[in-house]
Amino acid sequence: MEALVVGAGVVGLAVARALALRGASVVVAEAAEAIGTGVSARSSEVIHGGMYYPPGSLRARHCVAGRRRLVRFFESHGVPYRLCGKLIVATREEERPALETILSRGVANGVEELALLEGADAIALEPALSCVAALHSPATGIVDSHALMLSLLGDIEDAGGVLALRTPIDAAERRDGGWQVRFGGEAPDVLRVDCLVNAAGLGAQALARRIDGTAPDGVPRQVLAKGSYFGCSGRSAFTRLIYPAPVEGGLGIHLTLDLAGRMRFGPDVEWVERPDYGVDPDRAGLFAAAIRRYWPGLPDGRLVPDYAGIRPKLSGPGEPAADFRIDGPAEHGLPGLVHLFGIESPGLTSALSLAEDVVDRLMAGI
Repeated sequence: MEALVVGAGVVGLAVARALALRGASVVVAEAAEAIGTGVSARSSEVIHGGMYYPPGSLRARHCVAGRRRLVRFFESHGVPYRLCGKLIVATREEERPALETILSRGVANGVEELALLEGADAIALEPALSCVAALHSPATGIVDSHALMLSLLGDIEDAGGVLALRTPIDAAERRDGGWQVRFGGEAPDVLRVDCLVNAAGLGAQALARRIDGTAPDGVPRQVLAKGSYFGCSGRSAFTRLIYPAPVEGGLGIHLTLDLAGRMRFGPDVEWVERPDYGVDPDRAGLFAAAIRRYWPGLPDGRLVPDYAGIRPKLSGPGEPAADFRIDGPAEHGLPGLVHLFGIESPGLTSALSLAEDVVDRLMAGI
């Protein structure tokens, strides 16, 4: 079987690896000049536990299963990571019910070792913290996302797969029992494959519209949420990730750590019309006010603009958070084609589990 995966972010690479390990001849087409330059390059690099998402949802199922697969992958491939744990904190009594809801969801989703702590117990773990209660998730961690993507690519290439950079897809049509794909870029060409996976991230909806046979009403709208991050100079005040109670459109301005121990804060939520990766230094004041709710000791002038990412959401302001969307032959009626829409957080954590789901759908619909 010959397969084309469009998009060399973490999910696209994971899908290509899963196909290659099942014996497919795989090409990964990436429009950019390197792997993982879009959504995957601008995340928090967090290994999520899986407690935020409604039980039975694709996010819940794939986050928990994906995390377990990832940890085994990290160990077998030498990918740098650390399960440092996370505290989701209530800084006011009114936020305590939100923690109880997250705990209930986590238990239903099978997340391990969750514990609801009183404020004093949480502060005993993290003395710089201020809160009235916290939910402790020891299974949460951090990873070097680029090292992960390089390891996925290594497995693809070891299995005979090929990466084609600077290779945008102009169109695809169903022909002779397979897909005929027309490439643009530096070397326009045509490739015939048995199956096609649209893992183009921010470009997934646009690509779907260029694939012949995809019904216009089968392509969901895309809503862009920009999230900025600020770094923090000086020695880290925390050893765990610190998350506030969730806010509309995201998980709130949280504290994450990189593998060197450096603190960074974000993302916030800005609804935008088009990708914009600039970080406005004037947002530091908004960040500082949010951070001081759980870290009152944040010194003045320590926040510095770091980077921004764009999340390809399927729901907008004031709407319930949409689930991942995996549209295979059973959904759109086209053999050998899977679209991935709205793959944002926890996409990195879910990648290996999502990949198996995609391949199963392809195999069932070819």
